[in-house]
Amino acid sequence: MSTNTHVPHGTTLEVRDTCLCLHAQRSARALARRFDQALRPVSLKHGQFSLLIALNRPEPPPIGAVAELLAMDRTTLTANLKPLQRRGLIEIQPDPTDRRTRRLSLTAEGSTLLAEAVPIWRETHRKLEAALAPGEADQLRQSLNALV
Repeated sequence: MSTNTHVPHGTTLEVRDTCLCLHAQRSARALARRFDQALRPVSLKHGQFSLLIALNRPEPPPIGAVAELLAMDRTTLTANLKPLQRRGLIEIQPDPTDRRTRRLSLTAEGSTLLAEAVPIWRETHRKLEAALAPGEADQLRQSLNALV
């Protein structure tokens, strides 16, 4: 292990200017604030919207599939589901064929709230994409997906 405890300021500038993780986190926080503000009228945060939209499927998905889609560990997902469950927006039920597996579904109230939130998401998303040059949004999605 190195005994050098000094990191030159040049290293700080290098990380600031080149670190993909730092730039992704900064962008994610800025986008999250924008969507949180937009979704405030329906009392949702961006993460809650993402969770509800992930449950909008013909069949209730298992927790593991939702965790994978959202790139979350199951413990974090479970913690994020609890406020939605308390609000009566989702249901968590045992899988009928495997009682160890839990399946997630939107309630009627959750579906209604999601239907109110989607136009807000669409308009916010449209404005964000309009701020980018043509093709940049698709390129950004491809690049971000390549890192996942």
